[in-house]
Amino acid sequence: MLRQRVPAQRSRASLPLPDPGAPPRSDDPSASAPSRLLTWLGRLGAPAAAFAVFQTLLGILPEGLGVETARYAVAGTAGIGVGVVAWLAAALLRARAAPGEAPAPAVPAPSPAGSLPDLLDGTYEALRRGIAVVDVPGEEPMTGWPHSLAESEPPVYPTAFGTAYGLHLLLDIAPSDGRIRTGEVIATLWRLRLPDGGWAARSQGLGARPEVTAIVLGALARAGVDPDLLASEVRRCEALVDPGQDAYGLANTYVVTNVLRGLLRAAPGSAVLGGLRDDLVNGATTDATRGGHRCWGAALATGRGNPAPSAAHTARAVVALDRAARVLGEDERQRAAREDGLRWLLAGPAPLSGGSPDLENSQEDLRRPGLEDPLHRELLSVRHFAAAWVARALMTDGARQIAADGVGLPVWEAQLTTAVARVYGMQQDGVWRWDDGPMGHPVWMAYQGLSVLRRHAQMVYRP
Repeated sequence: MLRQRVPAQRSRASLPLPDPGAPPRSDDPSASAPSRLLTWLGRLGAPAAAFAVFQTLLGILPEGLGVETARYAVAGTAGIGVGVVAWLAAALLRARAAPGEAPAPAVPAPSPAGSLPDLLDGTYEALRRGIAVVDVPGEEPMTGWPHSLAESEPPVYPTAFGTAYGLHLLLDIAPSDGRIRTGEVIATLWRLRLPDGGWAARSQGLGARPEVTAIVLGALARAGVDPDLLASEVRRCEALVDPGQDAYGLANTYVVTNVLRGLLRAAPGSAVLGGLRDDLVNGATTDATRGGHRCWGAALATGRGNPAPSAAHTARAVVALDRAARVLGEDERQRAAREDGLRWLLAGPAPLSGGSPDLENSQEDLRRPGLEDPLHRELLSVRHFAAAWVARALMTDGARQIAADGVGLPVWEAQLTTAVARVYGMQQDGVWRWDDGPMGHPVWMAYQGLSVLRRHAQMVYRP
């Protein structure tokens, strides 16, 4: 725990990153006898093995076997058979030498027994180490998280974004543990509210922004805060999604999907949800390189900016539309857009060597006029955990059936397994790493990564 006083603060050391360990040795003396036989046959070579057996049998078979032709036929057949076995053994050795080229398993494989509970424990301990407690004279301490679990240079203060996702993690892992008090985190989120209402990222100044306000409201609603207490802030968020207030933000896929997901949690009866979903559906573009399926880019196609197809943004849109369908229902047009986004993802490149271009992390800069000074451009740097979003989209309701009716279940299984494996591979002891810098262990990334692994574990569980 990082406890600080205002104005003097103390900071913790950087989060330790354990050594993942050396890879397993291939020359293990405990290797089985069949494995040693395959190795010997593979290294001997198919032609050499076949000729050796042929010559041996030709020498030992009696000349009285029948006619000379039969003698040669028996020896030749045996030689060819051993040659085929040797060729298969060599192919097996080549496959073992290049595991990255092996085909994906036919069924998503669950994590090793006990690994998910250990990972959950690691994430919770990281939350405990990374929490910032700021003593404010005359008031209760503020208890929350900064943007990253690796921030170590003082001053380190809780932020609205980091604390909202920290609260989500706390509710997922240990809502009643007691070592981190949920009530103190909720109180801190209220105190981080801006003077005129709403919330913003720490790089956005003193004006509330809808994408952050909705995320905070969603976390507070999930924690059980009385809807009547949230009502005024919900109205504030609804006012922020007026195109006259924030035309630049509402032309951005990241902003619209964030607001949709947050308000669907905090205010499922909000009057603005239908319009936001229509904006998202209308903002899809088509991609001729993937069967003409609809998809999404960083900017909505109806707005300004770059609507070039993006796996991360398409997956974000699919997840938001799926949640809207479960809460609000959907018509044929809305369902068609959501399902087409899934078909676009499934039509992506096959995962080779454990990865795919669709799973590469990406970053975008959202620029809009500042609220205090419109001549000043506000900059919000947004990072996309692409593998997590793609995995979440492929695990939405109906994704499996869409694959079965189209590209086939093996494609869905291979893409999902690869995405989940990449999500798992980006963490150490329950801490997800974007990079090694002070902002390299984002709290939101831990939440997204853990959500994927928990959902996948539920899907593959067999009693």
